[in-house]
Amino acid sequence: MNSFRFFLAAFLAVLLVYTFIVISNHGANLFPVFFGDMARLNWAGQFNLDFSGFLLLSGIWTAWRNDFTPAAFALSVLAVFGGMLFLCIYLLYLSYTEQGDVKRMLLGARRAS
Repeated sequence: MNSFRFFLAAFLAVLLVYTFIVISNHGANLFPVFFGDMARLNWAGQFNLDFSGFLLLSGIWTAWRNDFTPAAFALSVLAVFGGMLFLCIYLLYLSYTEQGDVKRMLLGARRAS
């Protein structure tokens, strides 16, 4: 579990620094670039479409794990728009609140028991 937590924390740190640099150099207008590449039907667009699937899957999993409550839907929106930034923080949080129990982390308390 410590290796997993280290990976999440390290990736989060790298992602935050990288994101800061990109925003400093190019601004925060991600959506026109992201969807523009998809509209061009090029490899960058293919990657963005594939990545969108992972984002949506992350949002669906987050809502499901939290039993589709109103809070679960709020978290799922964060998952879709926050990407790995959200997932690193959320999984780190779960790794501590669920005492490192991977089954509870992935399934939620109700399904894991």
